[in-house]
Amino acid sequence: MNETPKLKFWARFKQWVKTHRTRTYLIAGAVLITLAGGVAALLLSQKPPAVQVSHSKPKPKPKPAPVYYSPLTGEKVADEAATKMAVTAIMIENSPDARPQSGIQEAGVVFEAVAEGGITRFLTLHQQDKPGIIGPVRSLRMYYVDWLAPFNASVAHVGGSKASLDEIRSGKYRDIDQFFNGASYWRARDRYAPHNVYTNSEKLDALNRAKGYNESAFTGFPRIDGKPANTPNATQVTINISSPLYNTSYTYDAASNKYHRFLGGAPHTDREKGQITPSVVIALKVNMVRVFEDGYRESIATIGSGQAVVFQNGTAQDVTWHKPSREAQLSFTDAEGKPVALARGQTWISAVPNGTGSVSWQ
Repeated sequence: MNETPKLKFWARFKQWVKTHRTRTYLIAGAVLITLAGGVAALLLSQKPPAVQVSHSKPKPKPKPAPVYYSPLTGEKVADEAATKMAVTAIMIENSPDARPQSGIQEAGVVFEAVAEGGITRFLTLHQQDKPGIIGPVRSLRMYYVDWLAPFNASVAHVGGSKASLDEIRSGKYRDIDQFFNGASYWRARDRYAPHNVYTNSEKLDALNRAKGYNESAFTGFPRIDGKPANTPNATQVTINISSPLYNTSYTYDAASNKYHRFLGGAPHTDREKGQITPSVVIALKVNMVRVFEDGYRESIATIGSGQAVVFQNGTAQDVTWHKPSREAQLSFTDAEGKPVALARGQTWISAVPNGTGSVSWQ
């Protein structure tokens, strides 16, 4: 039977392989290498699948809630509106017949100075605090006008010296004198005149609103968080202003970081709120002379500069006070001329006459 050409080819191929085994292996290896290279090149030529990249922005972190501070006391308040509340200044009597007074413990800032005959008087400033009763309210003096002017405050009083009334009624101030606003004050029955004129925050706030005194824009004292000193150097403070009935002292309490105030040798108390406890006490050394105006009056130099002692955190610091003008805020600098920040809370400022008054501590 005749073989087909295809069978003849395979028969010859097998015979060649048998007789040329080495060449066969070499050819087969070369073919495999060529095939492998082709497969590798094909795989490498293919692009890898695209990676999906997310371009979504990360969620921003929530902003911390803003913190607001009273410009009067430096203490935290609820919101921005509270920082703009109207400030009211009130003249408070300090003769023995006026004690204990009302509304002082809640005040943000208190100025203390001799009014007449060695008798001291207080100017209390209120913003966020709202005492239910305040008094006894008494008359105004010129140097209190100088101190209250920078606070953009209304001033509650019962008349005053001619110089102070001429100034406060000039149209540049928020005058809420009892003489012209009698319905906002009353006379208490448990005290006799002139030591019995009282008011409260509700009546004064209503009076301020009626007159359009809804906000106060002012720069207060620079403030800082108070912290008891590791090495206190002034835990007992004595400030002599005029005579034993009106001289004051303070005992520092580290637990509350406040000063317990004493007046005339006894605890100085607010009738409704107990012993008065400021966070900062300042002895403001001033020049005081007696002058004749509408009668003999005390005159205190409030404009310019002078020496003072700041008591806070259980320490005493000698500073310089500055007040360039009536409208300028009182400020304090240290020995290097740097501003002195006051601890947050009530600040009590006592005007101590140079030459007759004294300040000491231990």
